[in-house]
Amino acid sequence: MTLSRAELAQYVDHTLLKPESTPADVEALIAEAAQLGVFSVCVSPSMLPVSTPAGVAVATVCGFPSGKHHSFVKAAEAALSIEQGADEVDMVIDIAAANEGRFDDVQSDIAAVRGAVPEGKILKVIIESAALSDEAIVGACRAAEAAGADFVKTSTGFHPAGGASVHAVKLMADAVGGRLGVKASGGIRTADAALAMIDAGATRLGLSGTAAVLDGLDGAVTETEGDGGY
Repeated sequence: MTLSRAELAQYVDHTLLKPESTPADVEALIAEAAQLGVFSVCVSPSMLPVSTPAGVAVATVCGFPSGKHHSFVKAAEAALSIEQGADEVDMVIDIAAANEGRFDDVQSDIAAVRGAVPEGKILKVIIESAALSDEAIVGACRAAEAAGADFVKTSTGFHPAGGASVHAVKLMADAVGGRLGVKASGGIRTADAALAMIDAGATRLGLSGTAAVLDGLDGAVTETEGDGGY
């Protein structure tokens, strides 16, 4: 596959979720987002509202990073974020519920947040794929679709089990079959890694080191499955 720098940038949620981030850090993120031409910025809900240049969406997180918040609290957090200008909300599921096969509970949790994120706003569901079995990944994706989510997303980037993998992205893309978007995030630090995720089925990327990824694009090489993998 071949992507220009501008095309790759439009896959990117340019992300700053470090707990020590300051308003000045967020302002710098937004300025860099405008320069890089990314799709959106993703910031912590406490940093909202923010003002972004035309064409740059605002994303935030919900129930982050553990997912161990009551569904009512997640929904309230999402609703406030929408009121404060968020275009997209990335929520974290209860990971244990997915690993135990309690997908009705996962679906109910997601549906509560979906009820707080109105039509026209995007809901992404973080399943923390590195902490799940393959079966749980697929089940969580199906629960997200049944609950009305717009995207499934690999990772928070904070879990010790790790971040995105090509294997997980492929599983997720197959599970949603193009009906939902797939966001790969967590540990994607090179252009090669970014292109591999897209090749596996990612339609959005969560990156904190966006400039370095884009700067590395000229030297990046990726292959399609038909050419023998990555």
